[in-house]
Amino acid sequence: MTLYTGDCLHEMKKIADASVDLVCLDPPHWTQKTHTLKTRDNATTYQFHDRWDGIAAYRDFMRPRLAECARVLKETGSIFLHCYRTASHHLRLILDDVFGMANFRSEIIWHYKRWSNAKKGLLNSHQTIYFYSKTACYKFNTMFTEYSPTTNLEQILQDRARDENGKSVYRKDASGQVISGRFKKGVPLTDVWELPYLNPNAAERVGYPTQKPMLLLERIIKLVTDEGDTVLDPFCGSGTTLVAAKRLNRHAIGIDVSAEAIALTQKRLEHPIRGSTYLSKTDAKNYHARDRNVAAILQTLDARRVPNNKGIDGILRKDDNGKAVAVRIQREHESLQEARALLLKACQNKGFGRKILIRTSRVAQNALFDTQVVDDKLVVIDSCQFLIDSILTP
Repeated sequence: MTLYTGDCLHEMKKIADASVDLVCLDPPHWTQKTHTLKTRDNATTYQFHDRWDGIAAYRDFMRPRLAECARVLKETGSIFLHCYRTASHHLRLILDDVFGMANFRSEIIWHYKRWSNAKKGLLNSHQTIYFYSKTACYKFNTMFTEYSPTTNLEQILQDRARDENGKSVYRKDASGQVISGRFKKGVPLTDVWELPYLNPNAAERVGYPTQKPMLLLERIIKLVTDEGDTVLDPFCGSGTTLVAAKRLNRHAIGIDVSAEAIALTQKRLEHPIRGSTYLSKTDAKNYHARDRNVAAILQTLDARRVPNNKGIDGILRKDDNGKAVAVRIQREHESLQEARALLLKACQNKGFGRKILIRTSRVAQNALFDTQVVDDKLVVIDSCQFLIDSILTP
């Protein structure tokens, strides 16, 4: 990790041309305020000034610094500029001039829940991140997210293609049957990121104004860089970008005009912390919250959750000779036979290969439940907790 104290316009001149893979910056936002915040123990106060003598002065400040960012970026590199509503439109125009309109990639909306206030008007609940590349040949690692809770099993399994009219249809084989059975990675990441605002009690919070959650920076870094790549933050503040880069095995360069900010960044790099207290907020409307035990077991199996299905909880990421592998976890008050029957019923005519049933309970068999169906590709595996309980319970 490399740290510079000073104006990034001058300090970036120490960086060679085309040597950086990602520039990630959260510059002054033209809020016309002095931002101040104390640490949790009130021992230290951090602040920075964001006051300008008109919007023209702000634009004149940002343009040459963004030009330097473009110079140090590799041809395969990208820039992510975090901005606030006060001047986002001005920054967008400067980015168009410096990087070219053709290299605009996305306007990312970072959405989060906030506490209410007495302000007249709509409550602010998002910020904007502009994503530009240096050229059309930029590095990009496609990321996938979970399916919507309303997604049905057929939508997950069945392949799609374009018909003669360009419309999306289910792909069919030579006999006219819909092709299904392969695992899909999920939904490609969109340009709206619902990530929680940094919790005031989060372990990673250091008391620096405008500090961003590690989760946000890690996502950006993973999206456009690989291990060993170089990340630059020319307005590094408390150093969250550099800490995230270090955790992800990237090299990083941080610049800030404040000696206090650089000292704080150095301290965090020596003891990087990624808090988890705020992560639980993402579960508020997430279907995983309905059964955390099921979600935990699926994670250990490296399986993706299947929403909106009574008999199948997940699908393994690894295929079985080109066929998807269905997984069901036995519920607390459900017999193994009941769970087995639900799994087999849900898998009928879906083109699955093996079916895996995870036993978690010793609930007695329901005599009225049909247990005659035989499937030689169904495997019953005991959960770790079931094995422990079997050992410890007489």
